[in-house]
Amino acid sequence: MFSYIDPSVKKDLMRDHKLVLIDERGRPINGAGTSPFISIVGPVPLPIQLPIGARTFLWYAAVRHSDLDRIEGVVNEVREKGPRMLFALLADHMAVNSALVYGDFAAADSPLVRVHSNCLTGDVFGSMRCDCGPQLQAALEQIARHGAGAVIYMAGHEGRGIGLWAKAITYLLQDAGQDTYQANERLGLPTDSRDFSDAGRVLLYLLGGNKRVRLLGNNPLKRKALEEVGIEVAAQVPLVVGVNPFNARYLDSKREHGHLIPLEAVRGVGKPPTT
Repeated sequence: MFSYIDPSVKKDLMRDHKLVLIDERGRPINGAGTSPFISIVGPVPLPIQLPIGARTFLWYAAVRHSDLDRIEGVVNEVREKGPRMLFALLADHMAVNSALVYGDFAAADSPLVRVHSNCLTGDVFGSMRCDCGPQLQAALEQIARHGAGAVIYMAGHEGRGIGLWAKAITYLLQDAGQDTYQANERLGLPTDSRDFSDAGRVLLYLLGGNKRVRLLGNNPLKRKALEEVGIEVAAQVPLVVGVNPFNARYLDSKREHGHLIPLEAVRGVGKPPTT
């Protein structure tokens, strides 16, 4: 289950450049003297079915090196002393981000990039209460059509960083009349506690010397985060998809909080059915 942290497997992966350590500026670490910040495993070929047909992306998994060190230390102790059932429990406490890379990403001129926060209800269940699922699918398709690009899928961002349990409660508060931001505040939680800086660091590594991208999405905070780590965002390409009566109010709240969503896209959509 945790063979990837076995010392011999780790050595083989690093030899084959399938496990790479990068610093805070996205640069690979090849020797001693610099503390690793993020560990990246990959690429793993990942065929994905899109409306335009099956396309193979390259999947990279990325995790804060400090998290990995902490988990590995506990795992070694569990391996020696504890029941094996604890291994899966330990894995749940490590946030692993993903990168889905298509085409010759590093060589492309201003490739499309999507920084996507994980959303179980939208991405997996297909919930119409948000636009997350349609945005993810639209981003993958646009990237495939353009021939090169990447989606950075951020773990631990559920509910704009409050977690799935609190998100479920905020849904009930929204059903009682509050908007998505008011619901977070009602629980005493930040309206948005996400950190996108690791997405920028992984992109710096994947881009190599090319640091210019076009960002797919409506959130200006994501653009700011990429620019703060040294990525030039040539353009922010709006991604307004999946608007429906169930999420129009939610999207209108995001528009009022600075998201690049046209007013006409969310007004006049109608109300959801009462059944």
